Amino acid sequence: MRTAIYARVSTDKNQTVENQLRDLQEIGERLGWTIVATFIDEGVSGAKGRDQRPGFDALLKGVARKEFDLIAAWSADRLGRSLRDLIGFLDEIRSRKVDLYLHKQGLDTSTPSGRMLFQMLSVFSEFEREMIRSRVVAGLRRTAEKGTRLGRPPVPPHKMRAIRKAIEEGQGVRATAKALGISPSTISRIKSEMDIAANKLSTSPDVEARSV
Repeated sequence: MRTAIYARVSTDKNQTVENQLRDLQEIGERLGWTIVATFIDEGVSGAKGRDQRPGFDALLKGVARKEFDLIAAWSADRLGRSLRDLIGFLDEIRSRKVDLYLHKQGLDTSTPSGRMLFQMLSVFSEFEREMIRSRVVAGLRRTAEKGTRLGRPPVPPHKMRAIRKAIEEGQGVRATAKALGISPSTISRIKSEMDIAANKLSTSPDVEARSV
């Protein structure tokens, strides 16, 4: 079985990947794995995204190219910091018919018992998502019942007129925001809306007919 090993340690300078690699290599010899690649992220938190974990990114690229049959890691927390991260990772590699071995958790999805555990994890992850969604919906309902307005507060009409005038006169976003006490992001949003409206107007058939 073509196997890729993934090892990671966080920013703790006292940690190394050597113990992880040694344990997994010994297990590979015992189980008859053919270790074809080893990927390492040192000094990187598991909470970081794929773009900030070069070893993990290279591992997933190898999965996409179907270079492995199995991925081995010392523990689930080497791959990510939450059950949702693990389930997402499992879904991705399973879609490529790649299995996962986790030494500390005793998970091996290439075995019937490992596949059953994976299915159980998927159920719990879906349950967690439903619970979060239910809490969000309930919170929004309570907020609506109290009459609390959701989203950004509207810009007062007099300030909206001042913003539009400043933009039309060519004033910068930051200068306009500072002068009127409005956040730069709000000024940028209004400017974008004005640009889109102007572009639509300039390309409308009526405008073209009048120009002729």
